[in-house]
This record gives sequence, structure tokens and C-alpha cells, in this order.
Amino acid sequence: MKKITHTLVFKLLLGIVAGVLIGTYASEGLILVILTAKNILGDFIGYMVPLIILGFIAPAIISLRHSAGKVLTVTLIICYLSSVGAALFSMAAGYLIIPGLNIVSEVGSGRALPEALLELKFTPIMPVMTALITAVLIGLSVIWTRSESWTRLLEDFNDMVLKIVENVVVPVLPIYIFTTFASLAYEGVIIKELPIFFKIILIVIVGHYIWLTLLYSIGGALSKTNPMEVLRHYPPAYLTALGTMSSAATLPVALKSAAKAKTLDPEIRDFCIPLCCNTHLCGSVLTETFFVMTVSQILYGRLPDPMTMVTFACLLGIFAIAAPGVPGGTVVASLGLIISVLGFDDNGTALMLSIFALQDSFGTACNVTGDGAIALMVTGLFKKVPNRKTDEVEPASNER
Repeated sequence: MKKITHTLVFKLLLGIVAGVLIGTYASEGLILVILTAKNILGDFIGYMVPLIILGFIAPAIISLRHSAGKVLTVTLIICYLSSVGAALFSMAAGYLIIPGLNIVSEVGSGRALPEALLELKFTPIMPVMTALITAVLIGLSVIWTRSESWTRLLEDFNDMVLKIVENVVVPVLPIYIFTTFASLAYEGVIIKELPIFFKIILIVIVGHYIWLTLLYSIGGALSKTNPMEVLRHYPPAYLTALGTMSSAATLPVALKSAAKAKTLDPEIRDFCIPLCCNTHLCGSVLTETFFVMTVSQILYGRLPDPMTMVTFACLLGIFAIAAPGVPGGTVVASLGLIISVLGFDDNGTALMLSIFALQDSFGTACNVTGDGAIALMVTGLFKKVPNRKTDEVEPASNER
């Protein structure tokens, strides 16, 4: 029981329930205090977004320089296409399904929130898109110059930002979620929409299974083998991911599961599975795309336009690669996109953080299971193995 109560999911659920109950019956004086805390925490999270981008995007780019060869390039391209494809699939489903959920936006129809007692502005060190461009350019320039000192500096900075996320941002999330739901409940709007959140969580889980079916079908076609030979060994990894909510923590089990598949080339398997652990987040991306569309409909009364969503999906595939290794990491890493591309305010980002983290275990399980399909695709494309010492690609046999 103690293990359950210490999980982030439990704390988020507690924050949501407490926020709805207290916000519904709160006096104006109490909601003033809650709203003040909400604004301060929201500003702090907004301040952290550029730091998260700089701390994870640049080191992620630099880390790729130590590996070379066609296997690496093709694997990364497949991972990106899978993530973007999952986002576009989710986007199409959103436009088809969300209007049928009978979500009636009532923004502005509830009680007006009072002015906060105090505002402490945390001005970000730079705009979100500036941080993204800066991170990409720094990462590429370090590769071009082969600067070991900057490599160590950025790796240390990555560790520092990750610790801030783990020790500061994640612990305050339940409090931020509590204040957000309390303010929304005080307005009298969000309670009517709570059943929608449970519906969309079920919808995205079904979406995970559909996308995994597609990935394994492609893997089977490229390798000319039965994809079930790989998939049937993955239940232990899937269940482990449900419990850990971490691809990295699930990696040993994922490798053990993949090792039982006779149709995976051993060298490609041992190369792809660890790589995909940090670069293939199809389940998380699929989930986030559907969720942002639903939250947009609930809070702002409309779905984002298609071109905006396509832009969001393509950029999300990049941001997901640098997601921190914490529950809800994908949405934390992509807060900049949610704010700058989709125009979400504090309420929108808070709702995204809460509902995404509540289902994060299923998204992680989809990510991990999908890695086996990527390894199957690469096996089918190359029938080659990477040399463990040089990372150069060598033929696995005399066959071409």
C-alpha cells in the first residue's frame, strides 16, 4: 500500500480529486490563495521549459556522434517516422472521434475567478522556439568541432536539468494540478467534463494496439517472417513497463524478451533495442496528440486547425527523443510546443500534464513493445550486424 501512495499517479489522482472537491465548495478567500499558488507554480514551470529544451535536445544530438553506419541512420529514421506516423494517425482519429464525444465547451459560463493576491513573475531565459533553435545549433556545432569540453559540459548540464525535473518539477506537479482543478471546479466547468477524460484514455489505449499491429505487420513484411514470433515474447516487457512507467527501467526485460525471438538478428537486436529505448516513443506521441486535441476542445471550444496539428506532430517526433526519463517525460519535454504552437495557457498545460501522467504507463508499454517491431524491420532491411567495437556495419553473411 505504501508503494502505491508514493507513486506520481496516486498523487496526481489525489490532487485532481481534492482540487475538484475543494474548488467546488471553496469561498472566494480560499480560492484567492489557491489561485495565487497556481500562478506562481505555473510561472515556474514555464520558466523551466527553455532549460529543459537546452538540457535535453543538445546532449541528445551530441550523443549520436559516437555511433555511425547505415544501421544507426535507418533505425533513427524509422523511429522518427513511427512517432510522427503515430501522431498523424492519432490526429486523424481525433478529428473523426472527438466531435462525436459531445464535448460542449462552457468556457466563460461559470463563476469568474478573482484576481490573485500576489504575482511573482519568473521570466524564462529565452523564448521556446529560440531555445529549440539554440539547442540544435549547439548540438551540431559540438559535433562539427569535436569539442570534448563542451560535450562534458552539456552532459553535466543534462544531468543537472534532469535532477531539477526529478526533484523540483515533478514533486510540485500534484500541487499544481490540485490548484488548477480547484480553480476550474470553482468556475463550475470542469466537473461536467471529467467523464470525457476516462473515455479518451480508453480510446488511446485502443490506438496503441492498432499502431502496434501496424508496426509488427510492416516488420513481418520486411523480414518475410511471422511477426508473432517477436510479439509473443513481449508480454513480460509490456507488464514491466506498466509498472515502471520507464523505458530505461524496462530495458533489461525488453532485451530478454527480444532475445527469445528466433527471427531477430542477435547483433541488430542488441543494437536496436537499447537505441529505441530512448528514441522510439510512438505510444507517448500518439497519446499526447489525441489529448491536446481533446483539451483544446474542452477549454477553448475548438480543435486546432489541421496544418497546426501537422506542424505539432512533426516537431513532437523530435522533442520526444529528448524526453526526460521521468513519468510524463514526453509531455514535459514538449511543453514548449504545446504553448508556442498550439497556444495553450496554464489551464491547458496543467490538464495535459495530469491526464498524460495518469496513462503514462500504457504509453510506455506501447513504446517498449514497438521497439521489437523496429528491430524486426531493421533485420529485414539489412540482414547485417553492427560491429560492437567500431559501430561500422559489417555483413552478417556472404549473402547480399
